[in-house]
Amino acid sequence: MRTRDCGRRGYTLVELLIVVAVLGIAGAMVIPQLGSTDVLRIQAAVRTIVSDINLAQSDALARQEARALVFDVAANKYQLVAVPGSVVDPATDLLSTTDLNNTVKFHNAKLVSASFDGDEVLLFDEMGGPITTPGASTPSAGGNIVISGSGSTFEITVEAYTGRVTVNRLTGP
Repeated sequence: MRTRDCGRRGYTLVELLIVVAVLGIAGAMVIPQLGSTDVLRIQAAVRTIVSDINLAQSDALARQEARALVFDVAANKYQLVAVPGSVVDPATDLLSTTDLNNTVKFHNAKLVSASFDGDEVLLFDEMGGPITTPGASTPSAGGNIVISGSGSTFEITVEAYTGRVTVNRLTGP
């Protein structure tokens, strides 16, 4: 006499259709999100600038020597420069350059403006405080950097006296 093996049972067509439908709905929700990585690249540019501001400030304090970030809005880049005396000279004292024209890394991030005491140079004295001119002890009034791309605009603010950095989204998703 033959007995039927009830322990082995396959999936029914209805169960398979339900699984495929659920996966389809999940895919339809995820795929549009994958297309919005451009905003993440603009945010990467903002995070890089904030990180370099913090690096300049802490390096000035650690080495007891002024540091400057020299922004070139027209060329869409900035440089980290040592300031051993009373002159900011990227030609001789360059520490690093960050080019925001790197489309793979920053996807068309654009420096809109950089203004610190009427200049495109952010200076930190040997104590890590923002100052107006190299070799001086006059505290800076602070300033800001505006960066945009992919429908988003961000403002990076450096506060007077402390050099505290904050980021605000001005426009975008």
